[in-house]
Amino acid sequence: MTEATRRASGPVRAAVRARLVLGRYRLARHALGAVAALAALYLLTGAAGPYRDLQIAQAAYLTCAVAGLTVLTGLGGQISLGHGAFMAVGAYTTALLLIHRAWPLAAVLVAAVAVTAAVGTVVGAVAARLHGPYLAGATLAFAVGLPGLAGYTPLLDLLGGQNGLAVPPAAPPAALGETFPVERWQAWMACLGAVLTLFLLANLTRGRFGRTLRATRDDEIAAALHGVRVARVRIAATVVSAACAGLAGGLLAVVTALAAPGAFPLTLSLQLIAAIVIGGPGSLAGAVWGALVLVFVPAWASDVAQRADLSHNVASNLPLALYGLVLIVVTLAFPRGVQGGLRAAWAALSRAALARRRRPTRGATG
Repeated sequence: MTEATRRASGPVRAAVRARLVLGRYRLARHALGAVAALAALYLLTGAAGPYRDLQIAQAAYLTCAVAGLTVLTGLGGQISLGHGAFMAVGAYTTALLLIHRAWPLAAVLVAAVAVTAAVGTVVGAVAARLHGPYLAGATLAFAVGLPGLAGYTPLLDLLGGQNGLAVPPAAPPAALGETFPVERWQAWMACLGAVLTLFLLANLTRGRFGRTLRATRDDEIAAALHGVRVARVRIAATVVSAACAGLAGGLLAVVTALAAPGAFPLTLSLQLIAAIVIGGPGSLAGAVWGALVLVFVPAWASDVAQRADLSHNVASNLPLALYGLVLIVVTLAFPRGVQGGLRAAWAALSRAALARRRRPTRGATG
């Protein structure tokens, strides 16, 4: 090796070492955050009652779906209206395996993720070269058509028709005791799935895949000129997003003990899109905020309607009206979503604190 080669390879080795150090630091930081989140959720579910535990479980599995959609739409710029259908694939896979195979729950959920990822590969390959309204139309047809297969005559016995499939309840382990609340166990499973999803996606989107995905979103032609295979990246993003939705659907089937077409209407896919807008496009933390809004705002509106003794028509439409109002207010007040608003507020407070520190006191000026 010549002296010139050594000088040239020195900065390269330094850059590689720096990248490895940053990767390990990022992994450790995300792991620490995941452990802290699990500890906080453990305390929260222990203090909550059965109804709140079910709400926490619902918010957790919706977080999986919204986080996956954040990768596809928020980071990749691909509009998808079909994630309710991906959740249906995961739910029916979970139901069929629990009914006919009696596999362990962890293996069933892994299988649901794998099957949904395979379906996502097909959908991603079809939609990889579609853009804008064409892509939205294709995924819309997928969201409308797939749940309708449950009513297809040759599949009635397998999928249960419009009544769906009753999923065997997931009993808590015997080590937790006979009187351990089922709702708390369901909340634990859903929260573990949500935290694991966020942990994996955080490491994935902060690495090379995330940078490539953002490049295809910002300028597809420039990314292609730099050697990025745009179609392959978009298919990979669809597969990742579908896998997250499959996990969400599997957890939904376990928590609700049912997999039925009525649980996956077109409105569910639209709500998932609205959730990433509310929470913050491209932000995994925003996915959590969006899922919380999806669960707790309608529940709060229903409580308000019951306490106010409103008519049935008003009470049934109040949750949707309040949800739309929240969406409008957040969009106008925080164009980057709740998470973007929190970041802006924190930056403003930091600048104000720094300005106060730099401001000279009266004694110093005198």
